[in-house]
Amino acid sequence: MPRLRALARRDSGRLLGPAGQLLDKALAAAGIERGDVYLTNAVKHFRHHLEPRGKRRIHDKPAVGHIVACHPWLEAELAVVKPAIVVCLGATAARSVLGRTARIEAERGKVMPPGQVNGNPNAAALITTHPSALLRLRGKQGWDEAFDAFVSDLETAAREVSSEREKGIR
Repeated sequence: MPRLRALARRDSGRLLGPAGQLLDKALAAAGIERGDVYLTNAVKHFRHHLEPRGKRRIHDKPAVGHIVACHPWLEAELAVVKPAIVVCLGATAARSVLGRTARIEAERGKVMPPGQVNGNPNAAALITTHPSALLRLRGKQGWDEAFDAFVSDLETAAREVSSEREKGIR
């Protein structure tokens, strides 16, 4: 199966908690082996605040300065991994990978040709939502459609990798 690279929060290559479980479920639904996916962080540290009851840390969106400061580490990872496609899970990953802001709903699910990945001119890119954004819809109207769209985005990335391999491009 094709090797995909996704940028997101990780711990030893695993997206953590409920978002990680949802990503695993979506990868399985897309027919992608979890072991074929390399996960990393666009930002290597997280700002947070305590929820009102003070029992859980809630991650805050990183500032652009944090994204820029962490980009050299991301570039180094991309140079070692040499992905055929980088799947950006959410706006922070897209901002880091593409070097510009991205509108998830307007750009998601479309393969961007090589040359747009900041620091890796040979990789294609695809933007999709972050699994944690999907979790906010759990139990609400639109959940099934949102999950299906996420799976479809992952399937698109997998097809791109397979197509490039068949052509012998990457």
